[in-house]
Amino acid sequence: MSRPFVKMNGLGNDFVVVEARTQAFQPTPEQVRAWADRETGLVPSSGGRRGFDQLIAIEPSNNGDAFMRVWNADGGSVETCGNALRCVGWLLMQASGLDHVSIDTLGGVVDATRAKDGRISVDMGEPGLDWTQIPLAEEMDTRNIELQVGPIDAPHLHTPGAVSMGNPHVVFFVDDAETAPVREAGSLIEHHPLFPEGVNVGFAQVKGRDRIRLKVWERGAGQTKACGTGACAALVACARRGLTGRSATLELDGGELHVEWRESDGHVIMTGPYAVEGTGVLP
Repeated sequence: MSRPFVKMNGLGNDFVVVEARTQAFQPTPEQVRAWADRETGLVPSSGGRRGFDQLIAIEPSNNGDAFMRVWNADGGSVETCGNALRCVGWLLMQASGLDHVSIDTLGGVVDATRAKDGRISVDMGEPGLDWTQIPLAEEMDTRNIELQVGPIDAPHLHTPGAVSMGNPHVVFFVDDAETAPVREAGSLIEHHPLFPEGVNVGFAQVKGRDRIRLKVWERGAGQTKACGTGACAALVACARRGLTGRSATLELDGGELHVEWRESDGHVIMTGPYAVEGTGVLP
């Protein structure tokens, strides 16, 4: 039986979304890698960029309106994806006619709502700030973890913050995100022994109390145009260090997200756009 898909993106972070609530969908890692390939992978019938950063399946759930399963381009399954949550939230709201849906993930249940300006807001819940929640291999203060890149006496990067947004993040504070060694350091730190489940690596340049420039190396996907959970983690990490307030605009390569870490309940609210690129059928 042919399997249709929808190609979507959130700030250029692109996904192939498959409906799997009535028919099980269990691709192999080899299939995911082949479909994700930027040279030979999937392309919507309307044309556009081949491949994707993540493959998304919408499955049935007893805890929410649907369960969102996520595979990265390397074929590995991961807990969640912030930009995909906005896209899946929009799809579910369009299908149901509702303005609010709950989405179950391996990282927990989150709520998505329509924002007044046509964007989608996602309540990402409370960030995980204890070392066991990231998780780290040993006990550390997650505001300033003991990690550095470069010479011992003059490291290029050092003492980042660590945050879980349902998936693990480490955030380095840099003077200039444009010259940060995203690919070099990101690929190295992604599999560092300190992070037994791997880690997403952010490079945050604080431009003001309410503005952060961010680049992210995503675990299993590499450098992407935007990372929603990475933006949330960066705001939390910056606020914990007193570098910003609890609300900021995050400037990513693909565009801007607004993130607020609410004082009332400690939840992180991410608001941003979604886009539909086209449709197709899996081979």
